[in-house]
This record gives sequence, C-alpha cells and structure tokens, in this order.
Amino acid sequence: MEIKEIKAKNIIAKSKLPDADYVVNPYTGCEFGCIYCYASFMGRFVNESINNWGNYVYVKTNAVQLFDKEIDTIPEKDTTILLSSVTDPYQGVESKYKLTRGILETVIKKGYGGEIGILTKSSMVTRDIEILKKIPQIDVGMTITTTDDELSRFLELRATATSMRIKTLDELNKAGIPTYAFVGPLLPHFRYKPELLDKLFASLVEAGVEQVYIEHINLSTYIRKRMFEYLKDDPVLQEVYKEAATDIHREELDKIVREQLHKHGLKLRLNDVIYHHKEPERDVLQ
Repeated sequence: MEIKEIKAKNIIAKSKLPDADYVVNPYTGCEFGCIYCYASFMGRFVNESINNWGNYVYVKTNAVQLFDKEIDTIPEKDTTILLSSVTDPYQGVESKYKLTRGILETVIKKGYGGEIGILTKSSMVTRDIEILKKIPQIDVGMTITTTDDELSRFLELRATATSMRIKTLDELNKAGIPTYAFVGPLLPHFRYKPELLDKLFASLVEAGVEQVYIEHINLSTYIRKRMFEYLKDDPVLQEVYKEAATDIHREELDKIVREQLHKHGLKLRLNDVIYHHKEPERDVLQ
C-alpha cells in the first residue's frame, strides 16, 4: 500500500448526490480496493490508473485546518455534509492521521448545527462514538452488500468483514446514534437467490437498523473493464454481471427488494432504488 501526504486546496465541496448538500473527502484513494467501486475514477486526479485502485491513499494532511475555515461558510439550516463520497473516512490510515476525527471535533468546536452524515465500511467508526454523541444531528451509514464474509472478502478486498459491520451497526444503535445501511451495490445474485436478500435484511433489523439506501450495481465502462479483468477466470460470473446491466434484471430485482423491504418493515430512503443512468466519472466530481 502506497501512502502519500499531500496538501489540498479545499476540503468541503458541493455535492451532486441526492441526499447530501456537501461532501468532505479527507483522503483520495481507498485501501479497501472493492472491485465494483465507482470511486476508482478518482485516480485520474492523482495520476493513478483505474487498475491501481486499492493500492494507494493520498492523505490530505491539511484537511482539518481547511475544514475549520470552510465550515464557517456553510449554511446550517436543512444542510447535510457527508463524510465521504469517494473514499472511506475510516479506512486504515485514519488510525494514524485521524483526519475524520479532527473534522468531527471541529464540528463540535464550531457548534455547527447542520446535519453530518458518515458512510463507511469500517468498524473503526466505533472509536469515535463519544465524539458522535456530541453532534446534535449525526447519521452514520454502514455499507452492507452481503452477510457472507467469504463473498465480502472476494469483492471488498480489505474492508472490514461484513459480519463485523453488522455488529458495528448494533453497537452504534445501542449507543443511541442514528444509523442506516447502504445496500449498494445490490449484488446481482439476489435476483436468483432472494432468500439471501431476506437474510441480509433480517440481519439489519436485528442490529437495530430501520432505514436503508439501496443502489443497483454501477456497470459503467471503466468499472466493467476492471471488474471483468478480476473475474476473467469465471465466465459464468461474468455473464451474471453482464445481465445485471439490463432493464429486465433491474425490474425483477426491484420487485424482490420491495417485497423484502415490506416483509422486514424497513424504510427505503429516497423512496426508490438508486440507479446511475450516466457515467459517474462525468457526473460525480467530488
């Protein structure tokens, strides 16, 4: 893993995500190296190739200082700031650099009253539970794509085991911190084995989760190229993922999702399963 320290020009950016007004990305790159990750396009901003995703992290060492200045310009009323949109705020390097912690501490110091959102795949977020409790409007999301640790390790190479992520949600909920699960990408095999989606939703409810975002897998050209290279020795699995790009697949899977949401009493945020119609390397700039 290559770690490089850099200075950023700014740290709070306007968001094009449907449920966040601003985003903060303390790092560029992500050591988790998930093979389906849309954020792999970020490599072009630091002269890294798509195929090198997961092998580098650029640390914005001045992120906390920038946030301290820029937060004063952000409105509080009905505003959400998300950590993070194209990296993981609690990946391994956070244990050393503590940029996410510093940003959260700045939120408290400044008395910022807007909503702060966190989205991660890491159990390290529990390190900051006492800090999170001090933020009036906080919302912590955990990405959960499966209940199978072996499958998770195959697709999400160095992320926290999915079983640990579910336990993390349980710990956060017991601490009184609002949570949600981000079921994204929605893995294609759920269409053929809906009982596995049933199991996933049941595990979320057991952990105290009441709300979920759900997103279809993004198979834009640059993601598909990287994924299919990774899956080159499994042509059957390649075909499953190719089929996932079709309207029929999404329509059938949407039906299964809604049936399971109803069964488990989970609220679907945005009232729809997210699907990216355009290439995100052109749409998502931050």
